Formats: sequence, structure tokens, C-alpha cells
Amino acid sequence: MQANLRLNLTGSESDPLLRSIRYQTAIQMAKFADEKGFTSVNVEEHHVAENGWLPSPLVMAGAIASATERINIGIMALLAPLYDPIRLAEDIAVIDLISQGRLSFIAGQGYREIEYHISNKPYEKRGEWMDHVLDTLLKSWDDETFEYRGKKVNVTPKPFSRPHPAFFVGGMSRPAARRAARFGLPFSPPVANPELETYYHDQLAKYGKEGYVSCPPANVSVLFLDEDPESAWNDIGSYFLNEAAEYSRWGTEDLERPLEIDHTNLDVLRSTGFYEIITPDECLNRHLDNDSFYAVVHPLVGGMPIERAWHCMELYSSKVLSKLV
Repeated sequence: MQANLRLNLTGSESDPLLRSIRYQTAIQMAKFADEKGFTSVNVEEHHVAENGWLPSPLVMAGAIASATERINIGIMALLAPLYDPIRLAEDIAVIDLISQGRLSFIAGQGYREIEYHISNKPYEKRGEWMDHVLDTLLKSWDDETFEYRGKKVNVTPKPFSRPHPAFFVGGMSRPAARRAARFGLPFSPPVANPELETYYHDQLAKYGKEGYVSCPPANVSVLFLDEDPESAWNDIGSYFLNEAAEYSRWGTEDLERPLEIDHTNLDVLRSTGFYEIITPDECLNRHLDNDSFYAVVHPLVGGMPIERAWHCMELYSSKVLSKLV
């Protein structure tokens, strides 16, 4: 059974008090999910988003780690080249220690030039910087000292997980698959791609490494629970459009991205099946019919009113999870 909570804080309010309450609610929902038996809580990273997409996944992951005891914590994805690599290694190690090994992440390269600009990192050399960050992370978490910019260093503290926290190299291109294989790291494309998976395994053989591919199932959808889905679409569909619109603004003609969605039409958005509003009974049946059903519950999507978001969480907990756990 896979019961996953998605928290990306899209659609944050302009009022600072309401914005604060939304962020506090996210942590409270992670704690609730931990207590009720969710498998994982996943956060994300994007910067200078018009609708307030979460920019600080490490801070949020640390807060969640301190408020929970059992639930796995994922960062999907961490834009690794935007960070100082030594500081990143330290911060991840601290969260891994606080959570006692419950942290995992996908190291993503990112594709938005503006995110590199505000981080003072060279967009045109993003591949080189990604290599540098991955190499430094692995060396930092090792027990041996290593040379960094001409001096021997030993980064502390070491993480709880040995040899290092679980992480994947993300991407949807051959260079990303080749990079994962070269470092001997698992590869995580955003959607299944048999050709790319074959290429990754060929590269593993070339470099004499071992690894595997992990990606969401083909039928994955983002779920919101309500007793009356049709009425709910009319009432709250705009919040799903809000999130889809932000993601769509980042697309460019030369970039092929999965999950491109028409954000101007609610009927078209519904027809894609990526976002779904379903009843608790339908959700329960999906779990019962398929042990590997991958539920992604997204209660705060696009600025969803907090009361409505909590109702979704409570429905999933009391009407679905309580009959499965």
C-alpha cells in the first residue's frame, strides 16, 4: 500500500498571517499523516513562483522530521545545483539525523534559467555544476577526508544513514541517465520511459556500476477526496487550475516536459486524469483492487481553503486508511 501526502504550498495567500497558517497547517498535516499511517510525505522545490510554490524544501523537511516519528520524508525534487555543495551535505545530514534515516530525495538539475540566476549559479554550466554537487555530497558523507578546492576537509556531522541518505538522480534525458549511471546512483525519471531505462542500464554496464530505475506508475494521479466529486469540481476546481497554470508558465518550446496540462479549461484539466476528485469509497476500492495502488493525496493544492483541505485528509484517514492499516 502506498499512501502519500503531497505538500508543495502552491497558492499561498498574500496576507502574511494566512500564509503563516498555511505553512503551519502543512506541518500539522504531516504529523496527522504520520499518526494515521501514511507511507510518506513529499515536498518540492521551485523559486520565484507567482503562486508561492515551496522554495525551501530542506527547512520544511526538517520541520516535518521534528514533528513526526515514522513517516518517510521525500524531497521531489531537490534542485541540487542551486546549492553550495558542502552546506547542502551538512543540512541533509542534520535532517537525516533528526529523522533517523527517514529522509530521501531526488537530485534534480532544474530547467528554469531564472532559478539559476537568483542563486548566482551559471545556467549554461548547469551540467558541470550538477556533477560537482553530486561528487561533493558523496565524498562529504564518506568517513575519509577529501580534497576540496585545494584543501583537505572532513565534513561533519555524518548522516544517520550509511553509506549516505537514500537519493536518486532525476531527469528525463540521456545526459541525466548517464550521470546517474556514472555515479552509481539510482535513476528517477518523472514518467516511465523504456528507451531511457535501457540506456541507463547500458551505461551502468559501461561504468561497471549497479543501480535501478524508480519512477511513478503510469496511472498515477493526484487525489482530493470529497463525498460529492461533481459538486466539488464546481466549488473548488479553480484551485487545481491555479496550480496547473503556474506549472504551465514555466514551459518553453525547446523543452519537452511530462504532464503538460491546459490550465485554462477545467473540463480539459479533468479529462487528463492527472488531478482527480473521488469519493472515499472509490479510493478504498482502488486500494483493495490493487495492492500497489499509488495514492497521492494533495489537500492544499493551489491555495485550497484550509477547512476543505482538512476535510479531505480526514476522509482519507477515517474512510480509507482506517480500513487498510
